[in-house]
Amino acid sequence: MRGRDDESGEFRGPSRSQQRREALGVLELAHALVELTPAELARVPVPEETLSHVEDTRRITSNVARKRQFAFLAKQMRKLDEQELQAIRDALDEKSDASRAEVAAIHRVEAWRIKLVDDGDDALAELLAMHPDADRQRLRQLVRNAQDDKKRGKPPRAFRELFRELRALMLGGADDADPEDADAGLDDADE
Repeated sequence: MRGRDDESGEFRGPSRSQQRREALGVLELAHALVELTPAELARVPVPEETLSHVEDTRRITSNVARKRQFAFLAKQMRKLDEQELQAIRDALDEKSDASRAEVAAIHRVEAWRIKLVDDGDDALAELLAMHPDADRQRLRQLVRNAQDDKKRGKPPRAFRELFRELRALMLGGADDADPEDADAGLDDADE
């Protein structure tokens, strides 16, 4: 029971409202875990027994059953100690911060690609002023090929290659997968 301590007059434990807020926080954490891809989930320090419940929840598609499974998953997660829950929260926060930064960087590369194709040599001169170590001749050739492909209505191979070159130049080529490559097979199949 909650009650008050006879000696100090303070409450013995958290209020029911506080307990409910904590339980809802764990439920939100459970939803976040289920939404992760398997590769992202592998990077989060989730205990093995909880991981199996996450996988079970992911497989269920019926709304009522899924809601019940989420409640069960949250109940199992509330059995974890606060340090384990905090480690999961920290990993998810790092993932979301890193993801936002990665998306912003990709958007900057994409903006430069479009600027280069639209503005040509003026934009290229501006880019080369910012990155003097860039391969001027390769970039100029890729820009011209991309412009030519666009005029002729050809598949955007040079456009994608320009993106890869700009990403390597601006981001150091640290990304594993090219977001454009996912659509590359569709564009190549049109030939």
